Amino acid sequence: MTNKKPKVVIIGRPNVGKSTLFNRLVGKRIALVDDTPGVTRDRREGEAKLFDLDFIAVDTAGLEDAGPETLSGRMRLQTEAALEDASAALLVIDSRAGLTPMDRHFADWLRTAKVPVVLVANKAEGRSGDSGILEAYALGFGEPVGISAEHGEGLADLFEALAPHVDAATAAAGDAFEGEDEEAGPLKLAIVGRPNAGKSTLINTLLGQDRLVTGPEAGITRDSIEIEWSWEGRPVRLIDTAGVRKRAKVHEKLEKLSVADTRRAVDFAEVVVLLLDATLGLEAQDLRIADMVIEEGRALVIALNKWDAAEDQSRLFQGVRKALDEGLAQIKGVPLLAVSGMTGKGLDTLLKAAFEQRDAWSQRVPTSRLNRWFEGALERNPPPAPDGKRLKLRYVTQVKARPPSFVIFGNRLTELPESYRRYLANSLRDDLGFTGVPIRLTLRGGKNPFDRQS
Repeated sequence: MTNKKPKVVIIGRPNVGKSTLFNRLVGKRIALVDDTPGVTRDRREGEAKLFDLDFIAVDTAGLEDAGPETLSGRMRLQTEAALEDASAALLVIDSRAGLTPMDRHFADWLRTAKVPVVLVANKAEGRSGDSGILEAYALGFGEPVGISAEHGEGLADLFEALAPHVDAATAAAGDAFEGEDEEAGPLKLAIVGRPNAGKSTLINTLLGQDRLVTGPEAGITRDSIEIEWSWEGRPVRLIDTAGVRKRAKVHEKLEKLSVADTRRAVDFAEVVVLLLDATLGLEAQDLRIADMVIEEGRALVIALNKWDAAEDQSRLFQGVRKALDEGLAQIKGVPLLAVSGMTGKGLDTLLKAAFEQRDAWSQRVPTSRLNRWFEGALERNPPPAPDGKRLKLRYVTQVKARPPSFVIFGNRLTELPESYRRYLANSLRDDLGFTGVPIRLTLRGGKNPFDRQS
């Protein structure tokens, strides 16, 4: 099986500390290290970990300007081959020696490789490398990351610089995997709601047969029932569930198990339809069920069932819509539909909405589009400035889908108000097509990778 982890290639002229950095990243003394230039001749790969970043580190021979027929030239060809499928390159210089003509030469060469480059100024322990770090700005790769591979200094800064490239590559690999293994499968659709909301009747109408036992008594369905089905040629796995009552009414052991089974059904679903009884309207328990679905990170559709028996339909619909927007402030715009499980009214619209929600729930945003959104969101509403010093949000990356999950990097993020975090989440939903879909937004500080908000 092919390793899906991103590759990070360590590049530089001889004796700048590439192998020392490689050993530091893989956590083992794999590469030979010596003061003699040219010890490494073949590229070497190892499983690397930098805080919570997982990737393949590739140690390469020291770059020298030589013809392809020479040993140095053949070593350079090995480095070029390593870059072909790399997600990022670490260009390592010796900060104590300062920039050399060879550093400049290979920086120019790297610019043609179409690989993101992080400039690493090694041997920067103490103050001895300060002048070399300043010189390194001239290479045009942005802010150099000062580290000491030998002593393990500056790794948090290296993490901050490398994370967006590794995260983006990991997300892309995960997207391809999910697209093959998950999206091609049936829509996993769970029907949930309070007892006697008409869940089993609705499923029977969809199937065109009395597949499930129904009746006026609340609590007939005791466990989750999975049914393979097809809608307009598209496979669907329907999951009927036991009704979720208020906790105070859950006395019997059997009914407690039913509620637990419902939670498991939600966990295995992609899209959850919360069925409301239109003759009773929206109750607090309905909002608690919706909260549970959102907390589990599932796409949500809300359907007002028994619509044919409802009175003052327009007023009822608008009232429920308003109550949902207020009660589910963390995820506005959840689809609300009027249906009748008895007559079949609105069921095709319901299935169409479920597929659309899955599409939104599964989507990945191209990095370029995500960055344009991020810059625009910060420009429209700049981050606050506690104590007169503005918080700095550096960049954002999508780390996974299903549900869509994003990480924002920056400084002093523990001081970011919850209101601004909600602004970013709502803006992301509105601008990038995630309306009504739960998203995960994590804040990650630059200096301490373990200091994050959930």
